Amino acid sequence: MMPSAQAGSTRRARPLPPNARRAALIAATLPLIRKHGIDVSTRQIAEAAGVAEGTIFRVFPDKDSLIQAAVDAAFDPAPVVAALEQIDPAEPLAERLTAVARIVQAWLTTIINLMMALRGSRPFAEKTQLKRPRPSDEIGATIARLIEPDRHALRVPPAQAARLLRLLLFSGSHPGIAEGKPLTPEEIVGVVLDGIRIRHVLPSKGHPSC
Repeated sequence: MMPSAQAGSTRRARPLPPNARRAALIAATLPLIRKHGIDVSTRQIAEAAGVAEGTIFRVFPDKDSLIQAAVDAAFDPAPVVAALEQIDPAEPLAERLTAVARIVQAWLTTIINLMMALRGSRPFAEKTQLKRPRPSDEIGATIARLIEPDRHALRVPPAQAARLLRLLLFSGSHPGIAEGKPLTPEEIVGVVLDGIRIRHVLPSKGHPSC
């Protein structure tokens, strides 16, 4: 006799290994923190993760520990660095930096939204940054390596160029600083590489301007 569709739909999923269960709970928690802040409940997290509420406490001692782990994961620069390392250093500089801006801006937007949601609660982000090197340092070093092939064409060293790009990415992506109109990756790269002043091209010898 074939099992009914209803019976199949209620069958429990195979238990996940501890590390996979931890990662799944963190992934389910992050969007809820952005929506509810510190007031997110373990019941909401359990429903989003598709587990019983008690499962959370077999992985984390309490809700605060889960929230801290989720913030740690959000600040982790490893996925950003890995994505940046996929950029072809042989591409033109403007294209390289636009790809950098897209990747970093997406990550920054997630971080900014997360910290705005946690505003007014205990400073999880500050604790996170004390536990590991500042994420911007690792990301900045990777960006500088991507800029290095064009060192000869820049007025500043690659590390300084990377710093300027990161500063503009942060300010241009923060809704409070950008007045609700975030800069696009193309706008950010355009300002970093070319500025906003019109550059007049001097006529070459033998070809005076009219």
